[in-house]
Amino acid sequence: MSDARRPLGRGLSALLGEANRDVPVRGKSDGDSSSGDRSIQLLPIARVAPHPDQPRRHFDESALDELAESIRARGVIQPIIVRAKPGERYQIVAGERRWRAAQKAQLHEIPAIVRDFSEGETLEIALVENIQREDLNPIEEAQAYRRLIAQFQHSQEGLARIVGKSRSHVANLMRLLDLPGEVQDLVMAGRLSMGHGRALIGAPNSIALANDIAAKDLSVRETERLVRVARDGGESSRGEKAAPSGSRDPDLVAMEQHLSDLLGLKVGISHEGGKGSLTLQYSSLEQLDMICQKLTGGGF
Repeated sequence: MSDARRPLGRGLSALLGEANRDVPVRGKSDGDSSSGDRSIQLLPIARVAPHPDQPRRHFDESALDELAESIRARGVIQPIIVRAKPGERYQIVAGERRWRAAQKAQLHEIPAIVRDFSEGETLEIALVENIQREDLNPIEEAQAYRRLIAQFQHSQEGLARIVGKSRSHVANLMRLLDLPGEVQDLVMAGRLSMGHGRALIGAPNSIALANDIAAKDLSVRETERLVRVARDGGESSRGEKAAPSGSRDPDLVAMEQHLSDLLGLKVGISHEGGKGSLTLQYSSLEQLDMICQKLTGGGF
């Protein structure tokens, strides 16, 4: 890919922002709304297909039904983004969930913006959109990172800049792919979190441990303790050494790690005498933009 490729974290927001400004006036024909690359077109829904390597693999059917009901009442408010394919067909770049819901709502056409994206840009935009909307589970996100690194020679640091996350977040997610498939399935199903998965990497009998943790709904801290016991050969936790005097509260450390996993940023918590501070460290303007978007609910 060209070195001139722009970072997409902020570019995606601008792209989708254009969509909201360009919604055609009710009653206009397709011809009236196709007067430029940035205009919205009404495309036959049967000619639109998802990308075969879309990062998101799992769609909540009940959530799709709710969106379909909204589309029946109000239409598709935000256009999908597509790229043209041979034979007057189109491939989804962003918005597969809206396309699926529109099918459930039995629409024959869907509003779309047609863009000329390369294969690499298509995958990057799909990844960024899903991450910004928090639509990917940790395994799907890790698989998408691995695909982008393998196929388009991104470094972990370069990927982190693209998606507005820290390099350590990208690295930690990709380590989840070292877990056995059965454990990855539990993470994908939402029965285990990213924190659970990280604690289980390299653990003895990790599949049995993972099933036990999911069945008992253990916390990440409890999981870490269980893994330590398993690595010590099954010795009772009573044999664990007491925490040295002056060490940090393990609950605060666990909370920092949990927030770091959720945000993809380094998080620090200082607490003393019933009050304290929480700090978020960013290393790029894209990460700062992501923080502002989350804090303001997308209204920044």
